Amino acid sequence: MTRVIVLGCAGVGKSTFARRLAEKTGAARIHLDAIWRAQGDDDRDRFRATLERLHAADAWVSDGNFSQLTFDIRLPRADLIVWMERPRLVCAWRVVRRVLAPGEQHHRLKDIGKALAFIRRFDRVNRPLIEAERLRHGPGLPVVHLRSDGEADAFLRDA
Repeated sequence: MTRVIVLGCAGVGKSTFARRLAEKTGAARIHLDAIWRAQGDDDRDRFRATLERLHAADAWVSDGNFSQLTFDIRLPRADLIVWMERPRLVCAWRVVRRVLAPGEQHHRLKDIGKALAFIRRFDRVNRPLIEAERLRHGPGLPVVHLRSDGEADAFLRDA
């Protein structure tokens, strides 16, 4: 397991899990949200070029969905997909807590409504799109579903 894609809803714990897995394995962490924000949210070609370069490495943990824009780049190189799954209320609580935490510069209070709407419709709208792209670009790729913090901790212990 040297190239792992971490998927899931906002607030599910993708970034925390990906950071911990990267630290444990020594793989580079590729945080798609941070790259997207740093490049101005609208330069898709530059975003894709950056991802192509980063995902050409031998070992990485790729944190984020962006399925329609990136799965053709990421899935053919991946060894494993980790789907993080938690109840919507847990995800919503984590997003609100993160936005209100002191020192969290990149999250703004005005984004809470958008994030909560995204969480509310994730399983109905986004997850089917992500799954369709997963099956299109990586149908044989193993998928592990982690449904609790305990399952995530156990996975990390065994990694």
